[in-house]
Amino acid sequence: MRESAIQIVIPTYNERENIARLIAEVRARHPEAGIVVVDDDSPDGTAEVVETMTAGDSRLHVLRRRGRRSFARSVMEGMLWALAREPQFVIQMDADLSHHPQYIGDLLGAAREADLVIGSRYVGGRVNVVNWPLSRLLLSVFANAYVRAITRLPVFDTTSGFRCWRAEALRAIDLPSIRSEGYSFQVETLYRAHRLGHRIIEVPIIFAERNAGTSKMSARIILESTIRPWMLVLGRSAPKSRG
Repeated sequence: MRESAIQIVIPTYNERENIARLIAEVRARHPEAGIVVVDDDSPDGTAEVVETMTAGDSRLHVLRRRGRRSFARSVMEGMLWALAREPQFVIQMDADLSHHPQYIGDLLGAAREADLVIGSRYVGGRVNVVNWPLSRLLLSVFANAYVRAITRLPVFDTTSGFRCWRAEALRAIDLPSIRSEGYSFQVETLYRAHRLGHRIIEVPIIFAERNAGTSKMSARIILESTIRPWMLVLGRSAPKSRG
């Protein structure tokens, strides 16, 4: 597999303490991959850290967003930027090292047989999460059960942000028309892929809670995540199936 065919999208907001280490870990394993960091106007200087690193890495890029912050818009802009480079695969991952780069190879390997591969915390009904408080774990498990019950998605981890897309599958879901703003982006893109008949595979990962920085979870994010699955099902917010 040609590493130059891989683009890795990393959304950031106040990840100065983590981003340099993450990029180094990715580079150690995938030196030819393209990396685009999409920074959501972080006040802590995250973008500046990445810009300094680009001087010695021609395949590392940073996009700086302005205006209203949005996790979904950050990921979307990064994905569209990546697709414009005509890759074979586009990988999405978090910046806080919860998604360890050691699993990128597993995702890429599974992508030979799939349109979308999910790095799953709950595949097979198992829980592979480290250092989460019980309240956070229960919230995540309940959220995934809630989404599956409403959408009938055949996936254990519907909210995982560690994914590998075939480029043609990612183009097919029509990113510019995505309506989500927060982490429900994960559910909406997955729902669209499923409705299009894309083959979706989950591979197990161990998800470790961040050691530095703070979580971006908020009441607004939780509210949108509660409402969005119903909007998807009732509004059929997705391209029509290929079948």
